[in-house]
Formats: sequence, C-alpha cells, structure tokens
Amino acid sequence: MEDFTKILGQMREAQKKVQEIQQKLTQIRVTGEAGAGAVKVTLDGHKSVLELDIDKEFIRPEEKEILQDLIIAAITLATQAVTEKVKEEIERSTPGIEGTIPIDLMI
Repeated sequence: MEDFTKILGQMREAQKKVQEIQQKLTQIRVTGEAGAGAVKVTLDGHKSVLELDIDKEFIRPEEKEILQDLIIAAITLATQAVTEKVKEEIERSTPGIEGTIPIDLMI
C-alpha cells in the first residue's frame, strides 16, 4: 500500500508540474525567419501563430509561390524552436520526477 501511495503522490506532483508548464508556455515567444528575414512568424509555446511579418518587397503577385514557400519555412522553423523550448522547460521544471512528461501533453 505504501508503494501505491508513493506512486499516487508522484502522479499528483507530475500533474501539478504539467499545469505549471502549460501556463508558462503561453508566455514563450519564438520567431522563425525564412528568406534572410523576408518572412517572420512568431509562435507561442502552444504553437499558435501570433504574428506574421512579410517584407513589403515580397508582396507581388508574380512572387506568390516564393512567398508561400517562405511562409511555410518560417512556420516550420518556429515550430521546431517551440519544441526545443518546451523540452527545456520540462527538464527545468521537473527535476527529480521519475520518467519524463511527454512533450505532446504540453503542446
């Protein structure tokens, strides 16, 4: 019974940490840039797009495909950066907790 109580306590602690991390993720801001800064996308820690900035020289109908590719690249880079930030936050916030908290629970 003592082991069950210990496991239950660890689960409660992990749940508390998950909630704390999820709250912190709303404060994270990560920007991905493509085309040497021509397109910039800023995401929060939940991978929600907060800002999209496009250099005015790329807003031309004949550049549509290039612009689309740059937007996709910027979002991809920002998403990768968010994943790394979330990993860092989980590691920083959960020292001593057995096992790891899956990133998918956070984002």
